[in-house]
Amino acid sequence: MTNVIRHAAATVCRVQIRRKDDAVWLTISDDGVGLAAAHHHGVGLQSLRDRAAELGGSCTITADQGRGTVVQAHLPILH
Repeated sequence: MTNVIRHAAATVCRVQIRRKDDAVWLTISDDGVGLAAAHHHGVGLQSLRDRAAELGGSCTITADQGRGTVVQAHLPILH
């Protein structure tokens, strides 16, 4: 959400958290400017992926210039 505030120029940011089976799915989407095709992912976006991987999960980031960004994390529930 920090990236949305700092970079997206969004008017809406939606956060969805749901549990499915033995995992938590976190989706953050905005209606901001998205990422330009030539955009180089910075430390912040890579850090999201790295933190999810450390927990045994994954994180995907999809963005279209002028159409917003969606970050989706899948994190297993550790027993």
